[in-house]
Amino acid sequence: MTSKRPETLILDRIATPLGEVLLVVDADGAVRALDFHDYEPRMMRLLARHYGPATLQAGRAPQAVRTAVEAYFGGDATALDGLAIATGGTDFQRQIWAALRAIPAGETRTYGQLATSIGRPKAVRAAGLANGQNPIAIIVPCHRVVGANGTLTGYAGGLDRKRWLLGHEAAGPVSDAAA
Repeated sequence: MTSKRPETLILDRIATPLGEVLLVVDADGAVRALDFHDYEPRMMRLLARHYGPATLQAGRAPQAVRTAVEAYFGGDATALDGLAIATGGTDFQRQIWAALRAIPAGETRTYGQLATSIGRPKAVRAAGLANGQNPIAIIVPCHRVVGANGTLTGYAGGLDRKRWLLGHEAAGPVSDAAA
C-alpha cells in the first residue's frame, strides 16, 4: 500500500482594508482556503481537516484570482462570484457551502433559511456548524448568515470584520445583540 504524497498548495498574501488575507490555491488555481492573517492557525487546522496532509509553498495565486480579491475589497461586491473553489468536507458541508455562495451580495440569510435552502429545515444547528467549518471565507460568504432575529452572530474573523463586510456589500445595518 502506497501512501499519498502531501499535496503542495500555494499560499499568497494580499493586503486588504481588514488586514492581510491568506489565500491558498491549488495547482489548478482553485481556491482552497481564504482567511485573515491573524487566524492562520485556524486556517491550517481546516486545511488539514478537509484535505489531509498538504505542504504550503509561498507564492502568488493566479492573477485572475488576485484581481478578483482586490476588486472585491475595492468595491465590486460580486467580483468573487466566478472564482473556482475546491472544498473537502462532508456532502452536507459542501451543500451548505454551495448554498452560501448562492446568497447574493448585499443580502443575508438566517441559519434556518440556509438549512431550508438545502431541503433540511430541521438541520439548523448542523448548518451553523458547517458554516463555521468553511475554509474559504468571503468567497464562500459565511459572513452573510445572521441570527434568527437578524442580529450579527459569530464569525471566525470577528464581528467587526463581519459588520464591515456586510456594510461593504451594502447589506444594510445590523445590530450586535446576541441571537
